[in-house]
Amino acid sequence: MSYYAHETAVIDEGCIIGAGTKIWHFSHIMPNSVIGESCNIGQNVVVSPKVQLGNNVKVQNNVSIYTGVTCEDDVFLGPSMVFTNVINPRSAVVRRGQYSPTVVQKGASIGANATIVCGNTIGAYALIGAGTVVTKDVLPYALVVGNPSKQIGWVSEYGHRLNFNEKGQAICPESDQIYALKDDLVTRIQ
Repeated sequence: MSYYAHETAVIDEGCIIGAGTKIWHFSHIMPNSVIGESCNIGQNVVVSPKVQLGNNVKVQNNVSIYTGVTCEDDVFLGPSMVFTNVINPRSAVVRRGQYSPTVVQKGASIGANATIVCGNTIGAYALIGAGTVVTKDVLPYALVVGNPSKQIGWVSEYGHRLNFNEKGQAICPESDQIYALKDDLVTRIQ
C-alpha cells in the first residue's frame, strides 16, 4: 500500500487512493471514490461513492463528503463542515441519481461547521468562514461569511485579506504576491 490507513478505517474495494495519503480512525472510504496523493482524511470521515478529491486535500474530523462532490487540489475542509447533495430531500422519496454536483476549486478553504448547499461552485482560493451557509456560487478569492453567505472581501492564496488600492491592486502580506481587482474578479498578477 502506498497510503496509510488506520486499522479502524474501512476501505471498500474499487476506490483509488493516492500515494502518501493518510486515513485516520473510524473513517469510511466507499467504492468508486478517488482520493489523490498526499491527502489527509481525519477521524470519522465518510467519502461516498464517486467522490473525487484532488492532491493534498485536507479533510478534518467528522466530515461527510457525499456523492456529487468534487474537490480539486489543495482544498481544506474544516471540522464538521457539511455538504448536501439533494436540494429537496424526503425520506419517503428516493432521489438517488438526482444528486446536484458541487465543486470546490483549487486551494479553497471551508471553515468549521460551514454548510455547502449542493449545486454550487466554490471558486479557487475562496475562504468560507466558520459556520457559513453557502446557498450560491462563490467567486474565486472571495471571503464569505454568515447565513446565508455574504461576501465581505477578498483573500490571497495564502488566506490573508486583500486591501485593494485606487489602482485596483493589493499585495499579500505573507507572500508578496500581487493581485488585481477588475470587474468584480480577482486575479494574481505576480
